[in-house]
Amino acid sequence: MNIRFLIQAIIFSLCIGFFSPATLAADLAGPQLTIEDASDKLKAHLQDPNFAHDFQKITQFVNQVIYPHVDFDLISAMVLGKMWKEATPDQKDSFKKEFQTLLIRTYSRALFELKDWSVRFLPLNQEDGGRTVMVRTEILQPGLQPISIDYAMLNMNGDWKVYDFVIEGVSLVNQYRASFRNDAERSSLQDVINQLAKKNSDALNNNDANKT
Repeated sequence: MNIRFLIQAIIFSLCIGFFSPATLAADLAGPQLTIEDASDKLKAHLQDPNFAHDFQKITQFVNQVIYPHVDFDLISAMVLGKMWKEATPDQKDSFKKEFQTLLIRTYSRALFELKDWSVRFLPLNQEDGGRTVMVRTEILQPGLQPISIDYAMLNMNGDWKVYDFVIEGVSLVNQYRASFRNDAERSSLQDVINQLAKKNSDALNNNDANKT
């Protein structure tokens, strides 16, 4: 699975996972309710045709709705692996910011591409008192095979947060770790961060230019 498909799938999972119309909240367990909880907040935004084309609105949206349910600190550390331990505090902050922005800007393109779909939560195997769980779902679309999207979640002081996404058996963390490690081996971690920042900046400038 290539990195472009994975990021499109992960953003798709963020969209649909956080507003499942097909499952009643009463039927869900704690970690599943975390994903379901953001539903009402997102649906109103989907009706606004200007929303997906405004980068600032997308940023606010992620910070207010998705960010509290995703542990970007842990994801960033897991994605960089050994490089995270060797990174300076400034590099860690910069990487987290640019990696999050990468997901945000991809989300802005994917948001209104969603068609007719529903999500099915599969049985949850959760141990009493367990701090981690895998929330397994299937995305159903007419005439297409179900897409398996699983959420690895961690209980942090009573709040369930996503720390990895598994799309059709492929981990976001593992896929990006391999990609960034290869890039860093050819240059350096700072170059990886700089390249991410440039891509994000170029995308933002193109977005602003399209609105003028």
